[in-house]
Amino acid sequence: MLAGCGQRQQQQSAPALAFESAEELPEKLGADGVTIKVGDPNAKVTVHLYEDPRCPACQEFETLGGGPSLRQAMLDRQAKAEYTFASFLDDRGGSGSKNAVNALRAALEEGKFVEYHEVLYANAPEESIDGYSTDYLLELADEVEGLRTARFVKAVTSMKYRAFVTASEKAYERAGGTQDPKGPGTPTAVINDKRIPAEYGALLFDSGTFAELLKRIYNQPWEWEETTL
Repeated sequence: MLAGCGQRQQQQSAPALAFESAEELPEKLGADGVTIKVGDPNAKVTVHLYEDPRCPACQEFETLGGGPSLRQAMLDRQAKAEYTFASFLDDRGGSGSKNAVNALRAALEEGKFVEYHEVLYANAPEESIDGYSTDYLLELADEVEGLRTARFVKAVTSMKYRAFVTASEKAYERAGGTQDPKGPGTPTAVINDKRIPAEYGALLFDSGTFAELLKRIYNQPWEWEETTL
């Protein structure tokens, strides 16, 4: 409709340019003190992930499954990610999960969470080995330019963010609700406040299917809101 006399035509702002690389993605600690948020805060799709660094299924998601598709959606400003990290696998022996969660929090302080998170899962040791030692975490930090500062090294070796690790595990457990008081399992994805149930969990490990789901939710958010899972 043409604007009448004295009316000002509304101009639509051009869409924001995509981020050129993962290093450009905004990252910050959420107001709750445990959720790590990545991506354009105005993105229409929010994917909240629950992960344990020692979890082999989480590694599969991040390296071969939906993880790469999610990163691309974040680069395109269509989605943003939120991470809650569990460390329950250490209950079976070891301290690798706690060590890694502490190191991820230290990386966030350096503005290098996204890159380090990707490096950790790309080089994850076998769950049974409990390989996320302090030395190994520092070795992996060398793969992220500018991460291995004196402050980062001290935070990793001293477990500076021990309280964060504990609080993050408790947040994971709360996410399970009364049905799963020990936590929803890892990896778990909650997209725009809808949790992907276990019976549909296979879609998390199919990169193409997950990418299509994110695109569909982005283009037709009302359809997702009405979907019963």
